[in-house]
Amino acid sequence: MEDNTAKSVPLIVEHLNLSIEGQPILKDVNLTFPNNKITCIVGPSGCGKSTLLKTLNRLHETTDYLEVEGRVTIDGQDIIQARDTELIELRRRIGLVPQKPCPLPMSIYDNVAYGCRIHGMHRRKKEMSQTVERYLTEVGLWDEVKDRLNAPANRLSIGQQQRLCLARSLAVEPDFILADEATSALDPVSSRTIENLFVKLKEKYSIIMVTHTLPQALRIADYAVFLYLGEVIESGDATEVFNNPKEELTRKYLQGAFS
Repeated sequence: MEDNTAKSVPLIVEHLNLSIEGQPILKDVNLTFPNNKITCIVGPSGCGKSTLLKTLNRLHETTDYLEVEGRVTIDGQDIIQARDTELIELRRRIGLVPQKPCPLPMSIYDNVAYGCRIHGMHRRKKEMSQTVERYLTEVGLWDEVKDRLNAPANRLSIGQQQRLCLARSLAVEPDFILADEATSALDPVSSRTIENLFVKLKEKYSIIMVTHTLPQALRIADYAVFLYLGEVIESGDATEVFNNPKEELTRKYLQGAFS
C-alpha cells in the first residue's frame, strides 16, 4: 500500500558559516525550512545559493580548503557532525535533483532501483518492480517508458532524463528534495513539466530549490529565501517577500537592479 501521508520533519540551519581558502561564502545563515512547501532560494549569481543547497546534505565536501561552522539538523540530528555511516542514511532522507540530468550508465529500470539496492530496500523482485513503476508513474514517465525499461537511460530525452533522476531520488523515500537549477538545462515545455511535478509532489515532500529564474520562483514558491553575498537578507512567505519586501536590498533585486 502506498504511503500518501505528508511528512513533518524539521530541517534547520543555525549560525552556518562556510569559507573556501579563507574566503567567506556563507555568513551566519539561520533558516528553518517549512514542511510540504516549495522553498525557492533566489539571489544574484555567486551569492552562495548552490553552496547552501549542497551543505544541506554535505555535498559541499568535494571542495578543497573548505571550513564550516554551525549546525544543519534534520530531526534534531546534526548533518555537519554526522559520521560517515550516519551520513549515508541522512543523504537518503535528503534527495538531490542536479542542474544537469545525470542518469547512471545502466537501464531505465536499474536507475530507479539503484538507490533502493544500496540501502537494502525492497529485496524481493516483485517489490522492486512495484517501486520502479510507482515512482516512474509519480514523475509522469511510466507510460512513456514501460515498454523499454531495459533500454539504456541515456537514450531518453533530456527532459525525460531529469524526470528519471527525480524518480531515482523519490524511490529511496526521502523527506526533502533538493533541486539545484533543476530546469536550467531543459526546454520550456520540459521545464514547466518539472515545475508542475514539484507543485504536485509538495503534498508528500518538502522541496528546496535554487533558481536563477525569478519568474519561476514567482510561479511556484511558497517560501522564499533571498541570499546576497552569502547572507540571508530576507526570508518568509513567498507572497510577502515578493510583493511586500521588508528590505531595500530585496526590493532592488526584485526590480532588476542586479542579477
